[in-house]
Amino acid sequence: MRVLVTNDDGVYAPGIAVLTVFLAEAGHEPVVVAPDRERSSVGHAITLNRPLKLQKITGPYPEAVAAYSCDGTPSDSVVLGLEEIAPDIAVVFSGINKGPNLGDDLTYSGTVSAAMEGLVFGRTSVAFSLDCREEDGERHYETAGTFAVHLLKWLSDNPLPTGVLLNVNVPNLSPSLVKGVQITRKGIRAYEGKVNRLQDPHGRTYYWVAGRVEDELVEGTDVWAVAHGYISVTPIHLDMTHYPSLEILCGRGLAEIDLERRALPDRESTS
Repeated sequence: MRVLVTNDDGVYAPGIAVLTVFLAEAGHEPVVVAPDRERSSVGHAITLNRPLKLQKITGPYPEAVAAYSCDGTPSDSVVLGLEEIAPDIAVVFSGINKGPNLGDDLTYSGTVSAAMEGLVFGRTSVAFSLDCREEDGERHYETAGTFAVHLLKWLSDNPLPTGVLLNVNVPNLSPSLVKGVQITRKGIRAYEGKVNRLQDPHGRTYYWVAGRVEDELVEGTDVWAVAHGYISVTPIHLDMTHYPSLEILCGRGLAEIDLERRALPDRESTS
């Protein structure tokens, strides 16, 4: 099977190299199009205000793999990959990301957004992330790579529903230590002390957005599964409409607002 492989850590990152090697060794034909440098947390950004460039590379990939760097975002890479390099490809794999994409982090993630762009093009799309930290002495990308190969085989027999992608998060463990796979919902990941107010040597104020991770470890969520040693697979869809609210908003008269009538405050409520 031909697979477009991309990421947001950059085309030379170890995660995308491992994913590509595992796919190639399993007999698939990966085609790599990824940013030429790290573009983490750029979300679903598309470059519209300047030209984009593609450059064929060799890098850490097997000789038989066609690999290209793109000087744009992860979503740009998918657009160029599917429009210019390999329009016949039916599957987009994004990752393996260095670090998790759990809870609300997936809204910022370039890794997940690249998979979303694949979904926009009607392709089967999956985002892979490894739950590793900077202080981890070893990063088990091979665990995510192994699961990716198994998942691709599963997808060939079990097509995803239209408009749905998979967000996969893998604990930073060797394959033998992973407890299993859980199908999860998006959990809640917050950041304590997210905005830090600091001063430079000249006394000027600047801000650093960071914070300590605070997960709500509720069973059945992605954050709980990975924290307990499971691979988390979360189905995600792009239709963000909250359908139960459609009837509520209509029933409360929102659709009946008359723009020709001046909106004045209720005298009784303000007296």
